[in-house]
Amino acid sequence: MRLEALQDAAAGIAFLDTYESAAARPGSFWDERAVGAALTSSTAQFVAELGSAWVGTATILVPEPALPDYFGRVREAGTALLVAVYVAPQHRGRGILARLIDAGAAWAGAQGCGILFLDVHEENARARAAYTRLGFTATGRTIDGQNGRELEMSRTLGDA
Repeated sequence: MRLEALQDAAAGIAFLDTYESAAARPGSFWDERAVGAALTSSTAQFVAELGSAWVGTATILVPEPALPDYFGRVREAGTALLVAVYVAPQHRGRGILARLIDAGAAWAGAQGCGILFLDVHEENARARAAYTRLGFTATGRTIDGQNGRELEMSRTLGDA
């Protein structure tokens, strides 16, 4: 699914990785990454399946306070990050994204998080519109990342 996501038309502005670098990694890299994420309470990956095929994915990270995130920002305790979001093109517009994000938000809330943040490229209008429909609002903070300007958005979580 990761390689498929990195071949999407918006991949150049949606992901910090490239298809070429991801495809060059051995299978053991991905296995170790999945096992590592499964063994921690700071990462959770959510997958949408149709039959046995993955059709969407989203990952939630709960960063350690005082340690910089992937853009060098230090997050406060009680916050989570939504990253690596992808829904296969033929399955978009069916509510899969909402279910993935709602599941991730519920998990983050259960970890004691009150705010879910994400970064979206300023030119990725499709993703920005989808996140807005799902309750995210722009925080006003921007980051000049490796692929251009990223806009930070956040969503308050329910019972955290």
